Amino acid sequence: MPQKILAGRAADPQLRGDLVQVKVDQVILSRAPSRALAEAIATGMKKTPVEVAVAYDGTCVADASSLADIDEGSPHSVSPEFPTYNIPIARPGIGFPAPVHLERFAAPARLALTDDPRLATVGGIGMLSLVVSPSQLGQALATGSAWLRPPRSVQVHLSGRVRPFVCARDVALELLRRNLDEVVRRIEGEHHAPVILEFAGPSARLLSVGDRAVLCGIAPQVGAAAALFVSDEKTEVFLRDQRRSKAHRALVPDPGAPCEEVVSIDLGTVDPLLMDEEGVVRPVRDLAGKPVAQVVLGGDSGVTLRDMLAAALLLKSKRVPSRLDLLVAPPSRQVLEVLAQSGALVDLVATGARIIEPDRRVVTSEIYPPPPGGLSLRTADPEPRIAGTPSFVVASAETLAYAVATGAVGDPRSFKRPVRVTVPRALPTDDVLILRDKKGEQVSTKKPPTAPPAVPWKGPLTLDVLAGVPKLNGRAAVGGRGRKAPAPVDAAPAVADERAQAAPAGGVALVLSTLDEVRAVAERATDLSAVRAVVAPFVPSTAVSAFASEGIATFLVGAEALGSIKDQKSVELPAPAQWGDRVAAVFGSERVEVAWLATGMERSWTHAGTVRQPPSASKPAR
Repeated sequence: MPQKILAGRAADPQLRGDLVQVKVDQVILSRAPSRALAEAIATGMKKTPVEVAVAYDGTCVADASSLADIDEGSPHSVSPEFPTYNIPIARPGIGFPAPVHLERFAAPARLALTDDPRLATVGGIGMLSLVVSPSQLGQALATGSAWLRPPRSVQVHLSGRVRPFVCARDVALELLRRNLDEVVRRIEGEHHAPVILEFAGPSARLLSVGDRAVLCGIAPQVGAAAALFVSDEKTEVFLRDQRRSKAHRALVPDPGAPCEEVVSIDLGTVDPLLMDEEGVVRPVRDLAGKPVAQVVLGGDSGVTLRDMLAAALLLKSKRVPSRLDLLVAPPSRQVLEVLAQSGALVDLVATGARIIEPDRRVVTSEIYPPPPGGLSLRTADPEPRIAGTPSFVVASAETLAYAVATGAVGDPRSFKRPVRVTVPRALPTDDVLILRDKKGEQVSTKKPPTAPPAVPWKGPLTLDVLAGVPKLNGRAAVGGRGRKAPAPVDAAPAVADERAQAAPAGGVALVLSTLDEVRAVAERATDLSAVRAVVAPFVPSTAVSAFASEGIATFLVGAEALGSIKDQKSVELPAPAQWGDRVAAVFGSERVEVAWLATGMERSWTHAGTVRQPPSASKPAR
């Protein structure tokens, strides 16, 4: 299915070559909207030709820091100029980007580019969503096309029916428990191409679009580029309920279409599961009886409207225990309205719940973090697990409801009987919080954002070696151009300061050990502009392309050499002209051959430090 979507939009329908140029249907801006707009303006954009482009402003709880970001034109802010470029703004309060986009904009058999891995959930409606860097998004906004690697597919075959008190969140955790990440990593290593999960089988067509979105949300955690479901009659009903039936297109795989591997799962064998604070998926009974201090029901992934209604029914007439804090974060404004109209919101408030705003910092635990020494249960997918970040337990809405009812972790099947939930068909679809350009209105007089200058590779370079993910110092990223280099999050403060003081002017090379560390650096690349190279035993192809577009070289190194490399203080890289598939790097006094993962145009992006085309030569005088 992903190949069908790309082939219909590619200059080469056969998808030959390391990279192919494809037409983009949608651009979704969430993590660094102003940076993407700046890149598009630098390319010469006046109005974007993309069919749908939306910028999500996820800062609902304004504080001095967020207001300063807007005033300073931070890459993560949403400037008022977006509508003048044909890019509507989804204002604060509309909900988290992933569920809102699924309801209001996502369309089957289309291609979307985004800077937010959490948008993988839109694959539940049959839309292919790929994560790229802000500079690549700028090119897509300006030209309506992008250069992408042709993907490979892994089929997830679903059969059977889920039992009572088992939902899509449990099925997603079961897939993680079956080491789907190892399958993805092996195929990436063989083909050096993005891997996309395709859900198929008789049970795939029985799932609602919301449940499908929950399953697609696991793609970033296993290193996959995206996930896709078919677009069928369930999809058509969903779009009709959203009053967007014209957006429907059928999408099914061709008979006998090849895939790299098939992973089968019988839904009838899935039990209530949870992901503990270490990231290990376990049966709920393993933590049974453990006291719970915080429950966050909702968020941007892992929960559907049906799950929210079911939790409200299970908690009706219950009371929150004295040592437990129940927070409800409705995924979208539409879900909030349905909860209110059905009376479920009143039941949750009567239980003792606090209704919180859909601020982007909720899912990252920057606000409402897990209480120290207490257990926090949440439905949303976690951010990449790295040292120094808050950790919590991920479970289904029914498991969270049981924790609220009893004050401890337990199997939701201990409830007397399952609840019967009827999801309303008439859904509120008012887009009052979508700010569009209105002719004749002056939206803003502020100067539009400007793109940072590219830093090309010139000659041999000596980089400071840092192991782990750099931390951010306040709002600004430690290690920006002209600032101190980044320090690892797990380093002691004195050591971090010493390493930062000694960082050479050339920049920094990060040595990363896990997929979560690579994901975290890729998501923060715009804030880590002193980083010039990433060295790791596994880097997904989408991250390689995103790093290359920011001028960051990505190198593959064997796991056996990783330990000795981490202990070195610097690495010497030869001039770019001497780079090939393998590069001779000198870590301290040790010579190590590393594999350069960039391919095709990505290599020229790395050397140039950007995907922006150089300014054309001036025309000769006549």
